[in-house]
Amino acid sequence: MQIFVSVLTLTIIINTLVSVFVVMRTPRDIAATWAWLLVLILLPVLGLILYMFFGRGMSKSKLNRIQHTYSKGIGSALNQQRAIITKQKHKFPPDIEQLVNLFFNLNSSPVLTSSRPKIMTNSQDFFSELFKQIETAQKSIYVEFYTIYADQVGHKFRDALIKKAKQGVKVYVIYDGWGSMGVGRRFWAPLRAAGGHVELFFSSRYVIADFRLNYRNHRKIVVVDEKYGLIGGFNVGDQYLGKKKKFGNWRDTHILVEGEAVRALMVRFIMDYNATVDQKNWLKYPQIISNNEIAHPVSRSNTYMQLVTSGPDERIDQIEMGLIKLISTAKKRIWLQTPYLVPSDSFSDAIVSATKSGIDVRIMIPSFPDHPFIYRATQFYAHYLHRIGVKIYIYNNGFLHTKTSVIDEMVSTVGSANLDVRSFKLNFEATEFIYGKKFNEELAKTFLDDIENCTRLNDEMIKQQSWWLHFKQDFSRLLSPIL
Repeated sequence: MQIFVSVLTLTIIINTLVSVFVVMRTPRDIAATWAWLLVLILLPVLGLILYMFFGRGMSKSKLNRIQHTYSKGIGSALNQQRAIITKQKHKFPPDIEQLVNLFFNLNSSPVLTSSRPKIMTNSQDFFSELFKQIETAQKSIYVEFYTIYADQVGHKFRDALIKKAKQGVKVYVIYDGWGSMGVGRRFWAPLRAAGGHVELFFSSRYVIADFRLNYRNHRKIVVVDEKYGLIGGFNVGDQYLGKKKKFGNWRDTHILVEGEAVRALMVRFIMDYNATVDQKNWLKYPQIISNNEIAHPVSRSNTYMQLVTSGPDERIDQIEMGLIKLISTAKKRIWLQTPYLVPSDSFSDAIVSATKSGIDVRIMIPSFPDHPFIYRATQFYAHYLHRIGVKIYIYNNGFLHTKTSVIDEMVSTVGSANLDVRSFKLNFEATEFIYGKKFNEELAKTFLDDIENCTRLNDEMIKQQSWWLHFKQDFSRLLSPIL
């Protein structure tokens, strides 16, 4: 018996030391560090399996490679644009100017103009526009998606790219190995044979060997002929057309961008592509800011945009910080839509502060899960925010996957980032911060239209939930730092 106790004690000590060593190797916030330590110490075998999938960090060599591909020479152009914006008589309001400067300094993101972006909130409009842009392409097509399914829509998408490649159009595709697990070499072989270029984003070509569910490329970007850009939340597959019974109608948001702002999308794609391929195959960067754009950044259009990207290659979570800045300076309204509501403490505190200051804060979430643990955590935070006065709307007309915000009357966001720790800290994301009253009004209208298909969360709904459901919500919340 004494031998057993000694062996058990030694095993616990070794497991604890190994757990500390493994977790400390990857820089992360304190909450996530403690959460992983508890999981590994209390659940030695299961905890290790979970860590292999969710906890491992990205190697420094990979991070350095991503950062090394950044376009050189943008710094001086940004400095010129910043100086001109500061001096212009008709400049941005002070709050927006602060946000613009934040992204200048954090993300090297210039202010670029666009004709008013076209909003697409249903799959029919999105896929119609996507295939139209591909069909009319004359020079180049750049495609970056998290999920591409090898189903009817996925094959149609691939075949459309093959057709253009055979016509001499330059076709480049980046996809994520985990999100697009069902597609592989065989699926892409005809496109490669036609002259297209297809790359698996920064991962082992054998996804199971790579294990990690973190550090995925969650961006959804398409650039055609360097003139038209698409960015938002849609992926490519049958389920996004409402063909899967589990989800039914798929509610998402994508925008079509034209004008100067397209170049930022193109540069982002090239950065990701160059981080994936050998240096000899790198694509050349366009001049992201034209001389005209440097000289007249705030006088050529009613709509201005800054593309903000974030990921594990950055020390600061730029998208989250930008949203917190928006929330903290809002005067009238903060309307948010997200499929996953698992915010950091700082984001939650900003929401609470705005609500208690009398701001109209509304958050819309789905009525059912696509990822059970994350949805239960979403319910926990929805209940918490409801109790402090946030208006929580539960969308009933299918699955809500859109990631948008409407702040006051001038600022809006559309992109790939959810309001959760995974998007803010662990995945590669892209969000457009859009400055313009007309676009803000249009996006606000889509929010109000969606409310017609929502149920507002109330105390009685929470009381009617079983103790077991509340337990799952509380337990999922404990895991939120590592979800």
